[in-house]
Amino acid sequence: MTLNHFSDVFTAETLRNLFPEDRADAFFEALYGDAKDGAYDIRLAFNKAEENTLYFDFLLEQRPGKCLACNLTHGLPTVFERHPIINLNGLAREIEGVLEHRVTCTGWKVGTTRERNRQLHKLPVQFNLSPRN
Repeated sequence: MTLNHFSDVFTAETLRNLFPEDRADAFFEALYGDAKDGAYDIRLAFNKAEENTLYFDFLLEQRPGKCLACNLTHGLPTVFERHPIINLNGLAREIEGVLEHRVTCTGWKVGTTRERNRQLHKLPVQFNLSPRN
């Protein structure tokens, strides 16, 4: 599979299957004890592919009546790296499955939260791939 075909593979439906919408509620339930206390929804978006790396963004979209302030999202890279509901190791295995196990995910890295605007922040995550023999 060549890199320019990845945008055809990671469709909106595939991304929703990889990271279901209800995972944000489960995340906030675990953090705060109540999903209603979460300030944003979390959606996975495909960004690009370069060499042996896939780039995605977790889009943090402000919930109605909530405030998506920087202090709520600044420390998220560390939280997302470790949180069992976000489960980046599991997401890596699921990405391998979407790619028909032709590759192995050899690692992943979470970037720094970026504010697109007051209602939308993004948290980049990259997955390193190696062809499977």
